[in-house]
Amino acid sequence: MSKRPLAAVLTANTVSIAGSSLTLIGVPWFVLQTTGSAGRAGVVAFCATLPVIVAALVGGPVIDRIGRRRVSAASDLICALSVGAIPLLHYAGLLEFWMLCALMALGGLVHTPGLTARGVLLPDLAEHAGTPLARAAGFYDAVSRGARMIGAALAGLLIAAFGAESILLVDAATFAASALLVTAFLRGVPAAEPQRAAGKISFAGYRGELAEGWGFVTRSRLLLGITLMVMTTNGLDQGWSSVLLPVHGREALGGPAAIGLMVSLFGGSALLGALLYGMWGERLDRRTVFAVAFLLCGAPRYLVAAVTDTPWPLAVTMALSGLGAGVLNPILSTVVYEQVPDALRSRVAGVTTAGCELTMPLGGLAAGMLVDGFGAAPALLAFGGVCLLATLSPLVFPAWRGMDRPALPGGPEVPGGPEGARVAAAGAPVPAAGPPVPVSRTEPAPLG
Repeated sequence: MSKRPLAAVLTANTVSIAGSSLTLIGVPWFVLQTTGSAGRAGVVAFCATLPVIVAALVGGPVIDRIGRRRVSAASDLICALSVGAIPLLHYAGLLEFWMLCALMALGGLVHTPGLTARGVLLPDLAEHAGTPLARAAGFYDAVSRGARMIGAALAGLLIAAFGAESILLVDAATFAASALLVTAFLRGVPAAEPQRAAGKISFAGYRGELAEGWGFVTRSRLLLGITLMVMTTNGLDQGWSSVLLPVHGREALGGPAAIGLMVSLFGGSALLGALLYGMWGERLDRRTVFAVAFLLCGAPRYLVAAVTDTPWPLAVTMALSGLGAGVLNPILSTVVYEQVPDALRSRVAGVTTAGCELTMPLGGLAAGMLVDGFGAAPALLAFGGVCLLATLSPLVFPAWRGMDRPALPGGPEVPGGPEGARVAAAGAPVPAAGPPVPVSRTEPAPLG
């Protein structure tokens, strides 16, 4: 047994996510500084997030065939090149707006498979290290949240000191460091190498996997409701992180340092919320906790930002919102593990992940258009109103009561349980189980 591969993945994720948090704040600020247009910031966010949906749909069946170590390392190296090229082209006076969009799209396309490759390795690495899976998963989530918090704080300070374009070079260096760690320390780990048992990739087999995952989700009203709700809030959150918060920071909060403070407060409180839920959450009614947490982390930040022009009211709101955000993904993970049989988990994961990310490109684009057309305050109020309606759904629709009732082992309406699910795939290969989804991105996801 060796703990080095697990430690390497945790370190790689910490370095990579901290660097990506620089991009989360740096790219929108760079666009606003160089173009002065919120609409163009929305276009960049659209280009960065649209490929994420494609990657979520097609990446799963490919990762095991190529090898998780190779996918993770290649993903980070390509991200390093795409992010690093932005400031280099800018310094050379060659950067055009379409180039910025194309580079961000390239980073968005390859970033998700790299994160997925590391995520699906976690059970094997925990076993290899002799570490309980629950503890390893807790470490994985904790270092991710901590890295986002630290990266956001550094982003604000570094932008103020050196400029937005300079910190993108730092992000490129973190991607390169992550690729080096994974390449060096995961060599020889069987689960990280290409899986011959995964079979050949075929369009018919992949289409069968996708259709089966979609059919399972539509038969489960709870999973369908979760996917639709998170799809809505993820789109709104993308508009918040890529356009609305940077614009509000420029107009009312005093600059990038204040934006970094807000994101750090949110991330730190989310980490605390996750830890508190881990200690006491199972004693509470799951649906009630989920509904209250989503109400807390959703509409208030939009509404407070719309009516205040000083940082401290929003800072307090972001801290409270983070507490609510911290409990969401642990609850969603638990529900998906209970509802979805092992044989279908990756197929359902592909469908729900793509569904939950479907509106993210539109969120940034809509936010930019609203700000350019009507101003920041009306755009914030519009987004806050839609968010409030979406987050009320667990309290309104009866299907959400199923959050507190684990499904039967075979899942909703799948004859024969997991074996019947395998037969229904019409001979399609069963991929390795991926991380539980859907995932709420109330803690903003990096653009690149």
